[in-house]
Amino acid sequence: MANKDLAKKIANLIRPIITVMGYELWGCEMHLSGRYSLLRVYIDVLPCSPQKSVSLEDCTKVSNQISALLDVEDPISGGYQLEVSSPGLDRPLFELEQYRRFIGDTVQIKLSKAELGRRNYTGRIESVTQDTVVINVLNQNFEIPITNIDKANLVAKI
Repeated sequence: MANKDLAKKIANLIRPIITVMGYELWGCEMHLSGRYSLLRVYIDVLPCSPQKSVSLEDCTKVSNQISALLDVEDPISGGYQLEVSSPGLDRPLFELEQYRRFIGDTVQIKLSKAELGRRNYTGRIESVTQDTVVINVLNQNFEIPITNIDKANLVAKI
């Protein structure tokens, strides 16, 4: 099973418990490297929450709960390290809805396979359709299929 597929499977498994705890599951990343695998889970406060950001205590509480669930469900073969974190200022983007939330912001995108001879794009998110993200790079729009995005992060505003 590919890393992204496993990460999606785990996200679907843990999302209900994170939601019940009052947080939003922002996304999951699975990094498999031999016997040393890393499951990184990003959580955020709910958009309606008076709390502005996730604290270390929040991450610890969520980590304890999903760790117990993963021990029972056992979706990852072999040993792994669980890391629960805030998405941070340069938050990764996983789903189309997340791109929609940040229309007008700058994003760095790495493609799975090159388009127009490039794999890396940095530009402003212009729009999002059912299956593409349109970004503006130096006054030129590029339509990028969501299925070809390997990794995307917001560029932190300083």
